[in-house]
This record gives sequence, structure tokens and C-alpha cells, in this order.
Amino acid sequence: MQKDYNGWTNYATWRINLEIFDSWGEGEVDADILKEHAEAITFMDIEDTNTLCAGYARAFMSDVNYHEIANAINERNKE
Repeated sequence: MQKDYNGWTNYATWRINLEIFDSWGEGEVDADILKEHAEAITFMDIEDTNTLCAGYARAFMSDVNYHEIANAINERNKE
């Protein structure tokens, strides 16, 4: 199994960063805030979070390296 994807830890980290955090605004962030935001965005239109689809989304998101995304955002915002 491939351990990295486009310079990120893995595909899940790259994809969540691309889809949700690519244009994240200014200010310092931490991994916990990013994880909460990603989960809120992902599940906002799902009434029943105990569905098969929601389970697959949770499994995918469990592979995301939110610390790596936070570091990248914080470095980008320093510039």
C-alpha cells in the first residue's frame, strides 16, 4: 500500500485538504479544530449518521493526518 500521495501522508489527507481546507483563511489552526470542521462539513446533510455511507466516510476520515494539514495551513499563513 502506498504510504504517501502527492506529497501528503496519504490519499485521505490529500483529498480532505484539497476538498475542504485548500482555501482556508488566515489565522493559526490546530488539528482538533480542523477535524471538527471536516466532520461538520461531511455530515451536515446527513440526518442518520448510522448509515453505511456515513460509516464509510468515518473510516476514510480516520486516515486523515489533521496535524499535517494544520502545519501546512499555518506555514502558508505565515507567508
